[in-house]
Amino acid sequence: MSASNLKICSKGHQYVKKSDCPTCPICEQERKPSNGFLSLLSAPARRALEHQGITTLQQLSSYSEKEILALHGMGPASMPKLRNALQEQGLSFKQIK
Repeated sequence: MSASNLKICSKGHQYVKKSDCPTCPICEQERKPSNGFLSLLSAPARRALEHQGITTLQQLSSYSEKEILALHGMGPASMPKLRNALQEQGLSFKQIK
């Protein structure tokens, strides 16, 4: 472990990261919801939705799959989880005509 890879977040957590990404993994774990559809996602995918203001399934259903996949941090592995969460509530992604 190189000292140049050691980072300290604003809360004082120490972590090692090889990239310049400023996101503290300890803070992200603390922020992760314990239930709901956002709890099913990886941190980058969750942040992508939160950055768009998408925090409910109703909000998610107003977007198409293509629009969600275009968000930075969202990958194809998250889509089945989102589809299932929507279906459980009788919702679906917006259909593009």
